[in-house]
Amino acid sequence: MTWLRQVGWRHGVGLLVLAFAMVPIVFVVSAALNPLGTLSSSDLVPTGASLGNFARLLSDTPFGRWFLNSLLIAATSAGASVFLSALAAYAFSRRRFRGRRTGLLAILLIQMFPQFLAIVAIFLIFSAVTGLWPAIGFNSSWGLILLYLGGALGVNTWLMKGFFDTLPRELDESATVDGASHAQVFFRILLPLVAPILAVTALLSFIGTINEFLIANVFLTDQGSKTLAVGLWGLVAGERNTNFGMFCAGTLLTAIPTVVVFQLLQRSITDGLTAGAVKG
Repeated sequence: MTWLRQVGWRHGVGLLVLAFAMVPIVFVVSAALNPLGTLSSSDLVPTGASLGNFARLLSDTPFGRWFLNSLLIAATSAGASVFLSALAAYAFSRRRFRGRRTGLLAILLIQMFPQFLAIVAIFLIFSAVTGLWPAIGFNSSWGLILLYLGGALGVNTWLMKGFFDTLPRELDESATVDGASHAQVFFRILLPLVAPILAVTALLSFIGTINEFLIANVFLTDQGSKTLAVGLWGLVAGERNTNFGMFCAGTLLTAIPTVVVFQLLQRSITDGLTAGAVKG
């Protein structure tokens, strides 16, 4: 009884939370394996499980194209936002220039408003850009990447600036005395030290971009330019009951890139999340 009062109930709560979190995942997996492939016939334990929904998804839809579009957009925007944010964070953390405080406050205030609030203004801007330069307009991956960069640079810069502030300035001064330039100090000394926060920022940017739907649904209307979120939504937008199995199969395949990126960055992510938790 003593063990139950002090420790056992915690295990019970943990198992309850785990079961609550696993129910949606189990439901999606069972619906993806359900040969009927409809919402009304979905059960937690499907009868006659098969991979038919996966085969239909790959043969009847341009899923491969959606998958490649999402990977290109998510990887490029995440990499570019991390690099540009690191440059801006270094400047705000290590340099002293006119307008520095105003710039930091402006970035902070802008992040208080969701990006989709400006979607009407952005739509009008891209309508004009599409006529002048279609390569970065509607139905183009590069135009959507530029749009995602504008929304990610602010919060990433703030995250990285706080990490740069924890590094001792003596590192910069010693390197400068030895004849290192600002670029050498940044790339060879400081950047390797902030690798954990770079990994965390990259993962957050990648997940946020590959799962983004609202803006992508507005700017990507051509079938070949759609991302996974937009393409899969189209499967259930009109025939929700018929294509639900294919939709669930697509969501499982969509989770693969995120899991792979997390596994590759796992050690750096752990270091980045725990940095600063131990003093000394």
